[in-house]
Amino acid sequence: MNNDPNTKENLDKLISRIKDVKIAMMTTVDDDGTLRSRPMKTQQSETDGNLWFFTGYESGKSHEIDHDAHVNLSYANPDDNLYVSVSGRAQVLRDQQKIDQLWSPDLKAWFPDGKEDKNIGLIRVKIEKAEYWDTPSNTMVTLIGMAKAAITGEPAKGGENKKINL
Repeated sequence: MNNDPNTKENLDKLISRIKDVKIAMMTTVDDDGTLRSRPMKTQQSETDGNLWFFTGYESGKSHEIDHDAHVNLSYANPDDNLYVSVSGRAQVLRDQQKIDQLWSPDLKAWFPDGKEDKNIGLIRVKIEKAEYWDTPSNTMVTLIGMAKAAITGEPAKGGENKKINL
């Protein structure tokens, strides 16, 4: 992890924003280099920079991750003007203790045999870099900021934008 004292604080801010959104578009690279994305529910966001997802152990995305661990996760909540991009390395694994810890009944839709389903797996994404944009959702605040920028000649400050390197 980066030794910058602000890294922990910035990572905590990032994790709190991810927890608010829950669903990410996970992008992987297939065998011919094509980027492939699909929605994935973040099961757990850890303050050490690990993100956890359930997956079919024999799924296409698991195969893609086994061949190229680089992934991107995009989170968006347009109603709150919140956008997050996470780059990291993923690993597909079977860890029954972690499966038991993260399991929720709604997962039976994908894993009919429950926690003991033979095709159940986990994806752990270790965050390497991330960036988020968190702008005021209040239109009046945004308009005032734009007016101030026009008067002062300085660029509008659209809210908080942070880059994080772990």
